[in-house]
Amino acid sequence: MACPANRDPGSALLCLARPAVIDPNILSALRAREVARFIAANPKSKSCFDNSNGWFQHVPFHWMLDWPSPFPIVAASAQGATLTGLDGQIFDDFCLGDTASMFGHSPSALAVALAEQAGHGLSYMLPTTKGAELGDMLAGMFGLPNWQVTTTASEANRAVIRWCRGLTGRSKILIFNGCYHGAVDDVFVDLRDGVAANRPSLIGQVQDLLPTTVAIEFNDVAALESALRGGDIACVLAEPVMTNIGMVRDAPGYLETLRRLCSETGTLLVFDETHTISSGFGGHSNRYGPMPDVMVIGKSIGGGVPCAVYGFSAEISVRMEALNKARPAGHSGIGTTLSANALAITAMHAMLGQVITREAYDHMLAMADSLVLGLNKVIETHRLPWHVSHVGARVEFVCAPRPPANGTEARAAMDHSLESMVHLYLTNRGILLAPFHNMMLLSPVTQEAQIDRLLQALDSCVGELLE
Repeated sequence: MACPANRDPGSALLCLARPAVIDPNILSALRAREVARFIAANPKSKSCFDNSNGWFQHVPFHWMLDWPSPFPIVAASAQGATLTGLDGQIFDDFCLGDTASMFGHSPSALAVALAEQAGHGLSYMLPTTKGAELGDMLAGMFGLPNWQVTTTASEANRAVIRWCRGLTGRSKILIFNGCYHGAVDDVFVDLRDGVAANRPSLIGQVQDLLPTTVAIEFNDVAALESALRGGDIACVLAEPVMTNIGMVRDAPGYLETLRRLCSETGTLLVFDETHTISSGFGGHSNRYGPMPDVMVIGKSIGGGVPCAVYGFSAEISVRMEALNKARPAGHSGIGTTLSANALAITAMHAMLGQVITREAYDHMLAMADSLVLGLNKVIETHRLPWHVSHVGARVEFVCAPRPPANGTEARAAMDHSLESMVHLYLTNRGILLAPFHNMMLLSPVTQEAQIDRLLQALDSCVGELLE
């Protein structure tokens, strides 16, 4: 709702200064209307969902129920930056598989390479010539000389934690409150009212994680120095920008301080760049610094084919080799039979060689800048107490006035009822955002027209909310 025409300058200034307020009754009514609209528009998806009785809760995996709709859209196909639902609606896709398809759905180079590999075997438990080339490609793109392949980023993070404990002889790891690094038990610790606690959402938790996992707030230099000066932390596992509790940016100089303190205390610095690869070619570390000792990348590195990688410095490589020679033969606790299978190697080879290019990032970042500009215009026009967070090709609009400095502030800023209604409203108008805190990704094939449609739909949604 824009300020009404008013000839009194004082009244106009007061109007501009006062943020818009959303009536909860209007929010509730719009939610009910949009739910009904979604159900009416997606009868085939509903039927498919209702009749998928062989799956627990009707879906192959439980997080498919996390969308803010009465039931999930059943996907029929996806290409580039669009997704087609079972009921025929074509969506402008800004979710892109929650980063897995950040470089577009089924890029032609990937599709051709996978089809060719499928005729030559999928998993050998042996190296390939493409694998030999891929190691050098990873080193060239991300700036670390040695790499290993896993099936998921969760598996990569789990392996890296083991390596760091083995290399340092220390049992503890340090994480940041509100972090998420996949299905790794060690990181399921939160701060609640400033006190560390085992995260209650971890199903079947039997081990107390608090003796070996230290959680502090992101951007808290004093807490970081206090924790690391004790000399018992094997590694800090972090995203250079937190992205899984909304977006929490690093304060000026914080990452440089983190890097320095890790070096001074013999603590290994691990950056999980699974999401922050959106920052630019080579990820956030290469674009902005500093460089970690170990880097983890998942999801998008294979264009959606299940695979992940972790890379490490030459010094770490020497220490890992020595540790391997010193341990008894047998199970290492690291890796699975499908790690580095031929299909995953082929996928990454095609993506790094032909899809994840500097030119691709140029387009992605330009589209992100355009989207940020448009979102800020919507926010300003309607005097919304919202803000936009932006890390490369990753963008969020947050229904709170100020960017959070840490996980506690980010958690407090979340407005699930409002965020979910906006998400559903946009879905009903052919715009697909990530289901978690309305994150948007820009791909190398996202077009200005798609951004325009998103902004028009959001402007319409806000206008109805403020009527």
